[in-house]
Amino acid sequence: MIVGMTDDSLILSVADAADLPDAERVFAGLKAYNEAASGRAYDRRDLVVVARDAAGELRGGLVGYTNWDWLYVDLLWVADGGRSGGLGGRLLDAAEAEARARGCRWSRLYTYDFQAPGFYPKCGYEEWSRMEGYPEGHTQIWFRKALA
Repeated sequence: MIVGMTDDSLILSVADAADLPDAERVFAGLKAYNEAASGRAYDRRDLVVVARDAAGELRGGLVGYTNWDWLYVDLLWVADGGRSGGLGGRLLDAAEAEARARGCRWSRLYTYDFQAPGFYPKCGYEEWSRMEGYPEGHTQIWFRKALA
């Protein structure tokens, strides 16, 4: 979808998916600004931990990244039948160990009230924020943990 500006000097486009070169340029622009404003260079590195069974089937995984002394856990999933068996904790422990090796001092993540809000405190995380009504009728819950 193309949206014209009233002064016709810019054209805005809206899409369901980012054009990769555009997305990379947006990230590069924000990164340059943030580094200049903060006085710190980005040291962002992706971090992925996966667990497979003997047949090679994916049984769980964690996806995130590290940057500026923090581990950001974006996704943590354990397949049906593997929950409550310790795999989630093992995935999180492995990611935290790698984050410490990268110099991280903290970790942050969020979950929902219908996912695993009781799991993270057992792993040493403390709740620091809630967003009620996201999604409607539910709550998004943010956790953090000191790694150092």
